Amino acid sequence: MSQSAYAILHVNVSDVQQYEQYRALSSQAIAQHGAEVLVRGGEQAVLEGACHPRTVILKFASLEKAHAFYDSATYTAARSAREGAATVDFVIVQGV
Repeated sequence: MSQSAYAILHVNVSDVQQYEQYRALSSQAIAQHGAEVLVRGGEQAVLEGACHPRTVILKFASLEKAHAFYDSATYTAARSAREGAATVDFVIVQGV
């Protein structure tokens, strides 16, 4: 049995209207790749370290599925739509 993997995104949105295009495309990619949305925005409290206005955490069945999501045509289009609208730190990490 493969271990789950998580995509963790820290997002700083500078153009809310353009970012909506990214959200629509990324939601399609999430559905296509069977990811579970664990966190998508919402209230947060930074107790230590740097503050990121928006955090997203997605759960995938495996590292391979997380990479397939990131490399997919739909998510590639989403990343293109996001250019100039937000900066993102995107990390994929294997679960336990």
